[in-house]
Amino acid sequence: MPVTAKLSRKFYDTFGDEIATELVEWFNQVDATYRGDLRELNELNFGRFDAKLEQRVAELDAKIEQRVAELDARIEQRYTQLDAKLEQRIAELDATIEKRYGQLDAKIEQRYAQLDAKVDQRMAELRKDLADMKSDLVRWMFMFWAPTALGVVGTALSVVALLLRR
Repeated sequence: MPVTAKLSRKFYDTFGDEIATELVEWFNQVDATYRGDLRELNELNFGRFDAKLEQRVAELDAKIEQRVAELDARIEQRYTQLDAKLEQRIAELDATIEKRYGQLDAKIEQRYAQLDAKVDQRMAELRKDLADMKSDLVRWMFMFWAPTALGVVGTALSVVALLLRR
């Protein structure tokens, strides 16, 4: 789209309409030529810029992929280390629990044995006390039964003696 150059009236009067119009057309041709050249140059520069941008994006993408892979490897390594450390701590805790359980079990067994011995001792004392009480009870029963038996025997003898006399 040519841009018509507008020249002053004095220029037209000095050189005439034909020369001024020819000069305006020449300016328009030069303008069109420069515009075409500029368009080609811009397209060429844009093509180079686009290729360079594409190359840099590919390099950046490769660098990001490499860094992500490195980060993933480090995360995996740390995860493995943490898992090993956690397994070790769990094993230590399990050993501590087993040790404490063994100590507690031994302490319970000891206390149970002491309690069992105490119960056996108390049962023996109770049996002795019951045997003593039984002998005391038999003695008291004999003490009450003997006079009663003597009274019954005496009464029976008196009844027999009375019956024989008649």
